[in-house]
Amino acid sequence: MKPAAHLTHSRFSIDSGDLPIQFYQQRSCLEQSLPSQLGDGQTTIFQLDQDLSFIDTQYTPTNDLTILSKMDNHEPRIVITLGLKGNSCFLGNVDSEVIFKAGFTTITSFNSSVGERQYDAQQSIRQLRLSIGKQWLDKYFGEIKSAQFFKKNNANVISHKPISTQGIMSAQQLTNCNIAEELRLIYMHGQAMTIVAAELAHLFEDNNQYPGQYNQRDKAIAELARDILLDEFKNPPSVAELSKRAGTNQFKLKKLFHHFFNNTPYGLLFEHRMNHAYQLLESTHYQVAVVADLVGYNHASNFTTAFTTHFGISPKIIAKQN
Repeated sequence: MKPAAHLTHSRFSIDSGDLPIQFYQQRSCLEQSLPSQLGDGQTTIFQLDQDLSFIDTQYTPTNDLTILSKMDNHEPRIVITLGLKGNSCFLGNVDSEVIFKAGFTTITSFNSSVGERQYDAQQSIRQLRLSIGKQWLDKYFGEIKSAQFFKKNNANVISHKPISTQGIMSAQQLTNCNIAEELRLIYMHGQAMTIVAAELAHLFEDNNQYPGQYNQRDKAIAELARDILLDEFKNPPSVAELSKRAGTNQFKLKKLFHHFFNNTPYGLLFEHRMNHAYQLLESTHYQVAVVADLVGYNHASNFTTAFTTHFGISPKIIAKQN
């Protein structure tokens, strides 16, 4: 019998508990499939540690799709979501909304949450998630620090920023995990730990390094400048123009970027271009020259040099693997 799916307001809706689920002993994982009448895809769940799960979701729904979910945990959890391809949205029952975007890491915390995950028709998505319980966080970070993640009872967005370079590399290793079955979970655990460290790093920076020097307005200026750069990464403004649009001067803008992002404006832009290029090469059939143009390089040779220096691998190799 096919799982019950209902059409509501031109969007198909199904309860997550109605999705078919199967355990694969050889791979030591659970797989929850999307019913064929709703599209193609599945969610694969690996239990890497007592309170650490790795979740790989790949969906291409036929129609606009809503999956109803209820998460009622015995203890608070955080979820680190790496958006590798496509976008999706989570709507909570208390007017909370979380957007998951390709190229960004979204970190959320919750005690319990009832809501719906929404996916657009004919749009492929791939998201890697690490679900971590509070006891696991207490073990590695201490109770005082881990408690700072859980300030609300419902879904709470802690961070939303571009995936780190190390996060991209480890995600690539996880999605192409072609090693002996006996070593698979150990290998995946190592890569998952690397992602946790890389994507949580900015939350553990010493914000008192320059006490009293920066305030909320300074943070808003830095975030505005960052957003302008990332929105216009193909044809970015000069640092002088960026400073003017953000409402500050070049000297202070560079100081703000160093403090809040541990990078320069064009250093952050470079990382974003490289990460975006990596995703395009991995998930599309574009030639290297096309990808170079899409991330703002006029000459493919310059792009190839930059990419190879940054990742230690030629973009042609990534393209051929795809």
